This record gives sequence, C-alpha cells and structure tokens, in this order.
Amino acid sequence: MTDTLPSAPVRAEVLVQALPHMQRYDQQVVVIKYGGHAMGDPAAAEDFAEDIVLLEQSGLRPIVVHGGGPQIGRMLDKLGIKSTFEGGLRVTDEATVEVVEMVLAGSINKQIVGWISTEGGRAIGLCGKDGNMVVARKAVRTAVDPASKEERELDLGFVGEPERVDRAVLDAVLKSELIPVIAPVASGADGQTYNVNADTFAGAIAGAMGAKRFLLLTDVPGVLDKDKNLIPELTVEDCRRLIADGTITGGMIPKIETCIYAIERGVEAVVILDGKVPHAVLLELFTDYGAGTLVRA
Repeated sequence: MTDTLPSAPVRAEVLVQALPHMQRYDQQVVVIKYGGHAMGDPAAAEDFAEDIVLLEQSGLRPIVVHGGGPQIGRMLDKLGIKSTFEGGLRVTDEATVEVVEMVLAGSINKQIVGWISTEGGRAIGLCGKDGNMVVARKAVRTAVDPASKEERELDLGFVGEPERVDRAVLDAVLKSELIPVIAPVASGADGQTYNVNADTFAGAIAGAMGAKRFLLLTDVPGVLDKDKNLIPELTVEDCRRLIADGTITGGMIPKIETCIYAIERGVEAVVILDGKVPHAVLLELFTDYGAGTLVRA
C-alpha cells in the first residue's frame, strides 16, 4: 500500500503549493451547499467531512448548507404520504412540510454534524428558524397552462423563499470556532414553517455573510458547453447569454440563477462542482486546477 503513495518530497511540494491559497482564504467565510446523491455515498461523505474540517483548521470559516430531496421522497413513501405536483414541482402541504422539517432539520442535519465530528471537527446543527436566522415568504411560481396557453400562478403550498437573513447567530457560532451546518427550513413572518430550496437558501446565506466563495456541490462536473465540455469560468453576462441561446438548460438554469443572485448580494465568486469527485472542495480552494465552473461578476 505504501508503494502507491507519493514520496515525501512530492507531498511536501503539494502542501507548499497550497499555501498561497490558504493565505488568500484566511479568516474568510466560505459557504458550501452539500446535496445530491453524493450525500448517500459513505466514502464521499467521509471525504466531504474531512474537507470541511481541514478548511476550518486552515483558518477558513466554512458554513455548510445541505439539501435532502431524495431522503424526503423516501420518507414520504415510507409514511404513505402521496405527493402532488404543479408544473413539475412538488406541492408541500401540511403533512409534507412536517416530514420535510423532520428529515432536513433532524436526521440529515445531525448525520452531517456526526460525520464532521468523527473527523475531528466541532460542528453545530441549525436551521433557518434558529434565532430567526432566515425569514421566508411563500414562493410564487407561474406556469403556462397547456390547454389554454395562459400563464397561471401555481400554489405550491408551504414552499418558501428567503425574504431576509439575520447573520447574528452565524457570527456568534463562527466566533466560537464552530462549523455551522444548516438545514433549509425557515419560518415566515406569520410563524408558518416553509421548505426552502437548498440552493436558494445557501445563496441567501452566502450573500448575507459576504462569502469569499460559495460552492454548489452537485451531481455534474459544472456548466457544459453545447459539445458537453466543461466551461471553467463564466461571468454573469456570459451566464445570461448562455441561457438565452439554449446552452444552459433544464436544472442548471436555477443553479445559475442562484449564482447570479449570490454575486449580486456581494459574494466574490460562486463555483458549481461535482460533489462526487473525491475532495472536490479542497481541489477547488487549495489548488491551481479547480474542480468545476467558476462564476464571477
């Protein structure tokens, strides 16, 4: 086994090359949105937890926001709660939002905290409700009716979007040298619980915290051109052009919209990268090579 490891000088050179990157991010907030099917892979989860602990130990201030769509779906099936859909989006009724909160703010959140703790980190599990960190409003979505061809408003139930973020809790947690792990569940001004898209939630957190980097870990390598080649870097203007000409389509559009949203709120740059790549976070932040598509103003 030892024969396959790099020699000591090679490993030392890797550390030396990482030094300027560590200095660039020293004491800077980095928000990482963790989700997708990589969450269900034990090896990928271990790599992710190691990366987060190393970031904190290297002087960065990581904040983890996680999703959990597949896990929510499995729990709804297990409980016999049938989902309805409007315009391809799941309607979150009263029974569903209870399951969402249980899965996101409960089992998944504490599982990620446990992974980080196992690797020697000190993490704390939170959700948007804690300290009124995130106040949400009911999300409004529209769709074109295929029969009448008229646009109509969709009622998605208790699906929300961030209205405002209070950074006080996160400032206190980071000052205590703890790693916040946040579930995208928030209360509205009326006290109602809302299920918030994890990408959008993470973008709002990154903007409020003035993050140096916002990493969106997904199930794809990044943004691809029409020949399916990775695009290493884009500006906001490039993103809008590629959406308009059909290069960026489908589920990548809302991710790009989240990138633009975060950058407009003060995030220096956003990176879309494949969470299944071993140590993707470290490759992106501590090497010259990067691991996805970087979006900047």
